[in-house]
Amino acid sequence: MHFSHLHLSYFIQALKELHFERNKIGDKGAQALGEVLQKNTRLTLLNLRYNQIGDKGAQALGELLQKNTTLTKLYLSVNQIGEKGAQALGEALQKNTTLKELWLVSNQIGDQGAQALGEVLQKNETLTELQLESNQIGDKGAQALGEFLKNNTTLKSLDLSNNQIGDKGAQALGEALQKNTTLTQLHLYNNSIGDQGAQALGEFLKNNTTFKELKLTSNQIGDIGAQALGEALQQNTTLKSLDLSNNQIGDIGAQALGEALQQNTTLKSLDLSNNQIGDKGAQALGEALQKNTTLTELHLYNNPIGDRGAQALGEVLKNNTTLDRLELYNNQIGDKGAQALGEALQKNTTLVRLYLSNNQIGDRGAQALGEALQKNTTLERLYLSNNQIGDKGAQALGKALQKNETLTELQLESNQIGDKGAQALGEFLQNNTTLKSLDLSNNQIRDIGAQALGEALQKNTTLTQLHLHNNSIGDIGAQALGEALQNNTTFKELNLTSNQIGDIGAQALGEALQKNTTLKWLDLSNNQIGDIGAQALGEGLQKNTTLDRLELFNNQIGDIGAQALGEALQKNTTLDRLELYNNQIGDKGAQALGEALQNNTTLIRLYLSNNQIGDQGAQALGEGLQKNTTLDRLELFNNQIGDIGAQALGEALQKNTTLDRLELYNNQIGDKGAQALGEALQNNTTLIRLYLSNNQIGDQGAQALGEALQKNTTLERLYLSNNQIGDKGAQALGKALQKNETLTKLYLCDNKIGDKGAQALGEALQKNKTLKELHLAHDQIGENGAQALGEALQKNRTLTELWLQSNQIGDKWKQYLQKISAKNTWLDICL
Repeated sequence: MHFSHLHLSYFIQALKELHFERNKIGDKGAQALGEVLQKNTRLTLLNLRYNQIGDKGAQALGELLQKNTTLTKLYLSVNQIGEKGAQALGEALQKNTTLKELWLVSNQIGDQGAQALGEVLQKNETLTELQLESNQIGDKGAQALGEFLKNNTTLKSLDLSNNQIGDKGAQALGEALQKNTTLTQLHLYNNSIGDQGAQALGEFLKNNTTFKELKLTSNQIGDIGAQALGEALQQNTTLKSLDLSNNQIGDIGAQALGEALQQNTTLKSLDLSNNQIGDKGAQALGEALQKNTTLTELHLYNNPIGDRGAQALGEVLKNNTTLDRLELYNNQIGDKGAQALGEALQKNTTLVRLYLSNNQIGDRGAQALGEALQKNTTLERLYLSNNQIGDKGAQALGKALQKNETLTELQLESNQIGDKGAQALGEFLQNNTTLKSLDLSNNQIRDIGAQALGEALQKNTTLTQLHLHNNSIGDIGAQALGEALQNNTTFKELNLTSNQIGDIGAQALGEALQKNTTLKWLDLSNNQIGDIGAQALGEGLQKNTTLDRLELFNNQIGDIGAQALGEALQKNTTLDRLELYNNQIGDKGAQALGEALQNNTTLIRLYLSNNQIGDQGAQALGEGLQKNTTLDRLELFNNQIGDIGAQALGEALQKNTTLDRLELYNNQIGDKGAQALGEALQNNTTLIRLYLSNNQIGDQGAQALGEALQKNTTLERLYLSNNQIGDKGAQALGKALQKNETLTKLYLCDNKIGDKGAQALGEALQKNKTLKELHLAHDQIGENGAQALGEALQKNRTLTELWLQSNQIGDKWKQYLQKISAKNTWLDICL
């Protein structure tokens, strides 16, 4: 984005909030903004996330902060600000007296930048929130921040997640928090603080009287660390939320936390998911909940607590009066455990959500839960997917729905429910007045079961979502559901993927669309509706005024069906997404859809991949794009559009102002087609992603695209893998990267790029400041190329991923690159 100072000045003076998120603003743009904003006396929020601002831009914004007296929120996450930029912002904050929130997530601040920001915390008296996630600050950075936190009296929220912080850094933060009296939230997930770090944090929690939220997910914490945190909870009187998921605390750690919960009177949310906790740990937590009167959420999924653990928790739920959310999916719970939980639900008066998916509760467990639901008056969501529940279990749950007055969501996906079970659920749905979402996907329901559900929908007035994908309802079942839709006035979402529905069933659903006034999403993918079915749906779309998403992929639809849908799009004013990939649509069908695009004003995404569209079809789609003003995504991969089709699409891109994603891989496109697309990119200002892998563009095509990239200011991702590109093509792309300021990902795998090409790309990386991922796997790069890339990486500070697998680099140069990767902690080199 390029700014005119004069225009900006007039535009900005009266604004209170300015959002430039997800643009291409670099240092120059940030400098222009900084200069203009120094005169603004009203702006309170400046959002510059997801741009390309580096140190110079941050320095300019720092100068702004020194003079500005109104800005309270500055969002700079996901840019390329390094240590110098962080230092400039830090110096500014020592003088600034208004800024309250500073977001710097996913930059390249490092430990020195963190030190500079830490100094701020000692003097600044206004900042309340500092987000530094994903910045490689390490222990030194954490130690610096800790040192200055000791005296800070304003900061309330600090996010240091994903920062390579170990026990030393955690210890420094713990020591600081023993003295700090204002911080309430600390996020440290995805670090490596271990038991020692957890012990240090536990020590501070014993005495701290202000802290409320601690997130320690994925930190290599074991039972010793959990014991320390447990001891802290016995004394702490302020912590509300503790997240210890994805660690290894085991039963011993769970027992320690359980003991703590018996005495703790403030904690409301405890997440112990994926922690190797067994039945003993669950029993300890259960005992704790009998005495605890404050915990409202307990997350225990992905632990092997089994039936005994579930029984212990069930016993507790009978008397507990605070817990409203219990997550137990994937916990090896069988029918006995479910029975215990069911008995608990009959007495419990607070639980709102119960997650039991991916266990083995079977029919007996479902029956117990069904009986419970007849008496329970609080549960709103019950998740039972993948639990070996059959018809008997479904019948019990159905019976419960007749009496239950609170349940709004029931998930029964991936069980063994057949027609009898579906009939029972349908029968009771006729009278139910609360359930809004029912998921019966991947069961064994056939037409009889679908008929019962259809009859229910004609009377039911609350259900809005029904998922039936991967069953076998067939045409008869689809007809029953279609009849229901003609009369139902609340239903919004119907998923019938993979149900053996043919044209007759589609005709019934098409007729329903003509009358229905509420349905928003219809998924008929992976059936056999064919042209006749597509025609019926097309007729439905011409009159329908509510459907916004229609999925018809893998349905044996040919040109005639596509023509009918194209005619519908010319009249329909609501559909914004149409999925037609994996059909047999040829040029005639594509021509009809292209004509529709010229007039349609609502469609946003069109999926036509893996059909039989050739150059003529592509030409028609191109003509459509020249006039269309709404489509932002067109998928055409796995067709046969060739050079002529690519040329037509290229011409369209020169005029189109909305398309931001075009997928053309595996389309027999050669250098001429690539040249046309390259010419388009020189003028196009909206396309963000271009997929051209698995074609034959060669060096000449790559050269044309390289020339385009020198001028293009919007493209972020370019996919050119498996395209017969050699050194000359790579050299052209390297030359482009020296000037291009927007591309973040370049895929060149499976080509013929050798040392000369790699050297050119290396030279580019020394100057380029935006590319984050470079994929060169399965090329022909040798030692000289590896050396050139390595030299570049010693200067480049923006690339985060370099893929070099299956080249001819040799062990010596692999080690060389590995050392660079170890030094550049933000960089991942795949060898």
